[in-house]
Amino acid sequence: MALLKTYDMTVRYGGLAANADVNLEVPEGKLVGLIGPNGAGKTTFIDAITGFTNVSSGRVEFDGHDLEGMTPDRRAHLGLVRTFQSLELFEDLTVRENLLVAAEKPTWWSFIVDLLRPPKTSAEHEARVAGALSVLGLDDIADRLPMDLSHGQRKLVGVARALAAKPKLLLLDEPAAGLDTTESQLLGQHLRTFLETGTTIFLIDHDMGLVLNVCDYIYVLDFGKIIAEGTPAQIRKDPAVIGAYLGQSAGEAQAKAGEALAARTAAAASDASEQAPDQGGDHV
Repeated sequence: MALLKTYDMTVRYGGLAANADVNLEVPEGKLVGLIGPNGAGKTTFIDAITGFTNVSSGRVEFDGHDLEGMTPDRRAHLGLVRTFQSLELFEDLTVRENLLVAAEKPTWWSFIVDLLRPPKTSAEHEARVAGALSVLGLDDIADRLPMDLSHGQRKLVGVARALAAKPKLLLLDEPAAGLDTTESQLLGQHLRTFLETGTTIFLIDHDMGLVLNVCDYIYVLDFGKIIAEGTPAQIRKDPAVIGAYLGQSAGEAQAKAGEALAARTAAAASDASEQAPDQGGDHV
């Protein structure tokens, strides 16, 4: 079942078609990627489906709902949650408190209730925050302020905050921007675990090592149009993708670096599991 689907979606700015007749779908429980060179229209696409820019023609459906005319907050309440390229964290709140703000999803009447009684955090919200922190390995920095974190840690907090909102579909806009290869691939490993929590993911990024190694299916956008789609193996070999985006070797080099890191991580985990019984025997 397609959780998100676009039908000939077009976004125009004057005479320029930033997105032209885009047909794309994200099946429930999958990790789908969208790639393309700078200026291809990737961010315009995510802005359009989340309500931050107007769709000129075509249709967008999410979880069986036609999104035409819906405001961004209404779409978010349906479970369509996104991250932004710029990190807008609350600098005077701890990492945990940043996540709690996202988890609580206040309504227009919340401030009235807060005036009548002291605000309190529900067990459900606490559980969401704890789960997001755990999945992204942020427990050790949960009580620190964002200003004390590295750029890579701040990026992970941004993703965790979106996850704490318990989305049906998590839209990630360039989450690996500014990360080195190792940080990017570690992020990719975290993303695969999101699927186990019931969260579907739509990933937009320029990091080919990340996209080719974590996605189930990939769309390629160029000059506002989808020029290719398929599995990572199919995308690697597509002549249109190579010409428009991958180049002769850059994308493959990133992908191989990601594969090597994943192999090392798996080998380390295997060694640890093999050593565990022996260690237990020493204490008998």
